[in-house]
Amino acid sequence: MKKVMRIHSLALFLMLGSWTSSGQRQTASPDPRPSPAPAETAAKPLATGSLSREQIQALIRQVAEKDMENDKLQRDYTYAERVVEHKLKGNGEVGSTETRTYDVLEIYGEQVRRLTSKNDKSLSAKDVEKEDEKIQKVIDKRKHESDSDREKRLKREEKEREDDRRFVTEVADAYNFTLVRTESLDGRETYVIDAEPRPGFEAKSKEAKFLPKFKFRVWIDRAENQWVKLDAECIDTVSLGLFLARVHKGSRILIDTTRVNDEVWLPRHVALHVDVRVALLKNFNVEQDVTYADYKKFHSASRIVGMEEVK
Repeated sequence: MKKVMRIHSLALFLMLGSWTSSGQRQTASPDPRPSPAPAETAAKPLATGSLSREQIQALIRQVAEKDMENDKLQRDYTYAERVVEHKLKGNGEVGSTETRTYDVLEIYGEQVRRLTSKNDKSLSAKDVEKEDEKIQKVIDKRKHESDSDREKRLKREEKEREDDRRFVTEVADAYNFTLVRTESLDGRETYVIDAEPRPGFEAKSKEAKFLPKFKFRVWIDRAENQWVKLDAECIDTVSLGLFLARVHKGSRILIDTTRVNDEVWLPRHVALHVDVRVALLKNFNVEQDVTYADYKKFHSASRIVGMEEVK
């Protein structure tokens, strides 16, 4: 689930991470492009030659770099996450629905999700105790972390960041970008850019090998060069591991972000529609709708406390 929370420059790779963690599938895929913009988000015609291919590539790289900064700043915030999951029958009808609400905390650099309700009902005393124990384990782990373990963890985290940077660089090289129009979203002017896999692209990293299997449309804020919306679709079967899972054509993710505290763009809404076969044996049908709210900034330079103080 950690990749689901990092809805930033790795949005496409994140989508794969969320699918494999949920291990679920949706049989019916939506229309691959967003519906026409309403009057308040009407498109504007483009000036001839407004952005060249090279300029768009440079913009995509800049957007990706800024997005990694967003990921870093997100660690200074707590927030609420609400997940609505529809399990589908074979004919695509909803069989059951489950709703889960979480408080998302950052404890010494580690993101922790604390379940607060199920199906809009308070947790039982037993479930509350389980959630408290989960967080206490994280606290105790960091409280007793040795200097050598801390050094290893920091090196591992730095390696992950470097891997992210390399992947982001390849995103700009993997696609042919087209500036479609400008569009107003929430009163802010955005570039609307389509990305189609570039023939002949050769991936350098393992993660980037998946990129030719996806196309996407991205909305980029013109004033801040931040992406504010992304609509990505799987256009060919993706195999994850030898027998782990196969993500099928038509799977899709739609992500909206919002500007918080005049300093960072953070996730607001994620809609996930997935078609996946796990272990080449069983199909799972699911739709997920995730919303994020109540962002509150805190300062992480603090001492380690126990669960009672966390509450």
